[in-house]
Amino acid sequence: MNAQVLPRPAPDIIATVRAKLVERLGTRVSVSQAVLDQHSHGEGLPVVGMPDLVVFPEANEEVAFVLALCNEHRVAVTPFGAGSSLEGQLAALAGGVSLDMGRFDKILDVSPDSLDCRVQAGVTREALNAHIRDTGLFFPVDPGANASIGGMASTRASGTNAVRYGTMRENILGLTVVTPDGRIVRTGSRARKSSAGLDLTHLYVGSEGTLGVITEIQLKLYGLPETIVAAVCQFESLEGAVVAVVTALQANLKLARVELLDEVQMRAAINYSKLDYAETPTLFLEFQGTPNSVREDVETMQTITEERSGGAFQFAERPEDRNRLWKARHNSYQAVMALSPGKKNMGTDACVPISALPACLLETKADIVASGLTAPIVGHVGDGNFHLGILFDPKDADETARAEGLAFRTARRAIAMGGTCSGEHGVGLHKIVHMEAEHGEGVALMKAVKTALDPSGIMNPGKVYP
Repeated sequence: MNAQVLPRPAPDIIATVRAKLVERLGTRVSVSQAVLDQHSHGEGLPVVGMPDLVVFPEANEEVAFVLALCNEHRVAVTPFGAGSSLEGQLAALAGGVSLDMGRFDKILDVSPDSLDCRVQAGVTREALNAHIRDTGLFFPVDPGANASIGGMASTRASGTNAVRYGTMRENILGLTVVTPDGRIVRTGSRARKSSAGLDLTHLYVGSEGTLGVITEIQLKLYGLPETIVAAVCQFESLEGAVVAVVTALQANLKLARVELLDEVQMRAAINYSKLDYAETPTLFLEFQGTPNSVREDVETMQTITEERSGGAFQFAERPEDRNRLWKARHNSYQAVMALSPGKKNMGTDACVPISALPACLLETKADIVASGLTAPIVGHVGDGNFHLGILFDPKDADETARAEGLAFRTARRAIAMGGTCSGEHGVGLHKIVHMEAEHGEGVALMKAVKTALDPSGIMNPGKVYP
């Protein structure tokens, strides 16, 4: 955590910036302590960086005004979405302005014929899907939290549907971005492909607010499946569950969702969500398509799981049963916290090639046991991504050190196996330590891009770049 940041601006500079912002935005500039506290951190570990001001813009031109003003005075800007990021992305390490995009909540256009839409950055994924439900379409990227679309673009989020529909990277056609000097730039188009120039859209996707502010997103949409069937399959061993998934993927089985919960995570889910299952390694599965294709996929998966000592499928076909099942999966974080009230959760994720997943998970499980910590495993194993919820007492120096060591080794193990320190949480502050190990000389290129696009260093300073 040795990333350089801008110095916190002097009080007279903040006073000047505040006065000009109030002149333009009025009461949408806040210095309320409660509002500042809310915008000083995200979820996950409570890394706190208190902003000096919180600003609530409502138009691209207002964002451009804020950035140009802050760039002129070298005042840091930290974009803020729904507040659900996990790696310290929202901490205003250099003070300055927290730019709350919550009022960018309009769905600008929906084109059912072209299977796309354009939304403002503050629209949440649940609000978007509620709006387009009657068109027979949906937006599939589902990170669990009701995150904002802008935040999901900024962290290159994915989630439970990624194995079939891809991540935010694959589902964004274009953006509107405001640069640090206040230019409003539109990238990409509505075309499904282009070979015209540099791919600026995907330069900003995953940049975590360090290059500019995403204000609008052009998204792909998909038709609602004709048939959806969810199922639960429980296993005698973690290895059996993981190998069954790898076998299914290598057989090109079209799974819509495949989530792994180890026995500790299952205990947490059973207690928290009142589920009627055994405390053993478990797969939550979903199949989508025509009635015939779903039936064939289910039968194939049943054969695969039986060969790996998997139990009988327990089906959830009614919408209310499927929703209850996936709600329990999405409540994994809360369920883990309920295992040890009073402890903190050092949530971390990693992602490896599918072929390396069994070895990586089993080595990580052995590492957890050796650490003496409680750290349930849950994963989007269909794309090689898994998470640990490492519980620890922040007042216990030894336990905190063991938790940090476990998180560090999990990331480095994934990198050594050809993977990444983060499949979907992003880098933020907590994973900067792994960037050079993963990217080598590529880090210098990232820094060069950062310097070229944000020469004053005002955009979310102290994040991503070592």
